[in-house]
Amino acid sequence: MEIWMQSMLAALALPQYGLSTVFVVSFISATLLPMGSEPVVFGLVKLNPELFWPAILVATVGNTGGGALSWWMGHGAHKVSDKLRQTETNQDARALRWLEAFGPKACLMAWLPVVGDPLCAVAGWLRLPFWPCVAYMAVGKFARYVLMTAALLWVFPQHWGMG
Repeated sequence: MEIWMQSMLAALALPQYGLSTVFVVSFISATLLPMGSEPVVFGLVKLNPELFWPAILVATVGNTGGGALSWWMGHGAHKVSDKLRQTETNQDARALRWLEAFGPKACLMAWLPVVGDPLCAVAGWLRLPFWPCVAYMAVGKFARYVLMTAALLWVFPQHWGMG
């Protein structure tokens, strides 16, 4: 496993592959796999400040694409919803009602750690409209990348040896 991970990291080395690495890592990190894309975006922008906006846009597209994949996975899992609804707790029912009440706008929260990726899958499972969900995912994820990367680079540069 360790050899596989090292070869994967070598294949995705930032200086050699740049924006394609940002896309792949952002896409994968928006699925249910435990991975974060922010360090990759920050690393590329720290090495190449002129790539701030391209990196933000590529990360947003990749992360939104991964969220859309999660939506489709949830949509495909809709067949198990009847079984799950029979065994759901009051807390589960409350969460589902909350999500149904907000509709696609709930996907603005897709950027949140831990709950954001499953949120996309549940939105698909509930069969919320695909394109509005993707649009809200994109807005939330874009805002996250801009704010986090800008803060790391310009608000707190002393922590990264830049100030």
